[in-house]
Amino acid sequence: MNGPEILIDFAPDLALFVPHERRGRTTTAVTDGASSLGHVVESLGVPLTEVGALVVDGHEVPVGHVPADGQRVEVRCVPRPQRVRPDEQPPEEPLRFLLDVHLGTLARRLRLLGVDAAYESTDIGDPALAARSAAERRVLLSRDRGLLRRRELWAGAYVYSDRPEDQLSDILERFAPPLRPWTRCTACNGGLRPATKEDVAERLEGGTRGTYDVFAECGDCARVYWRGAHHERLQSIVRQAVAASEGTVALPPG
Repeated sequence: MNGPEILIDFAPDLALFVPHERRGRTTTAVTDGASSLGHVVESLGVPLTEVGALVVDGHEVPVGHVPADGQRVEVRCVPRPQRVRPDEQPPEEPLRFLLDVHLGTLARRLRLLGVDAAYESTDIGDPALAARSAAERRVLLSRDRGLLRRRELWAGAYVYSDRPEDQLSDILERFAPPLRPWTRCTACNGGLRPATKEDVAERLEGGTRGTYDVFAECGDCARVYWRGAHHERLQSIVRQAVAASEGTVALPPG
């Protein structure tokens, strides 16, 4: 016997998660009469990390709502900028992120901007990633929809593009993290500190020692930084991000 039948309208920005034949039209879903609305939405392909309000017959309901026959559901996108777990995340505490193995370039660019972005350079498996997200209260960023459906996640977000430039713009717009460029190690995520040439001389090649005078080093992995050949390209990334994030920028002194 069929269960309750409901009508669902997905926000246009969620269309990529919906099977092609359901896009741009109202979806009819037959439920079992016991499953939550959140479960029904995910069963149709949309991770709850991407869902904002669930509106049933004009009234917002929680994801645990059990839909009744004939109800019409509107599935909205997450608002931007997004507040993540406000019950657990004090507003003055910057968000921290965790990126899966496929997002190394995005991780390095977030670190360049001073955003706390942990990254797993090897595939440690979905359960371990989800567990780390929960243990460290990090927003997991991934293009893996199945990973984002894991219940143990503290929070997550789908990365919509496969282009690093677009990925960075999307994450900065969605979460509006405060930016502190040039304060994190792009290799390990540790904090950078100023260093004299004498402090780091033994770790420099002869040409670098003779050409540059301003250095920084990572307090965790001891990697040394200076304004080398790639500095202009990196500076361009920083300038664009800062310009797009006006009002959330905290620049280091000097």
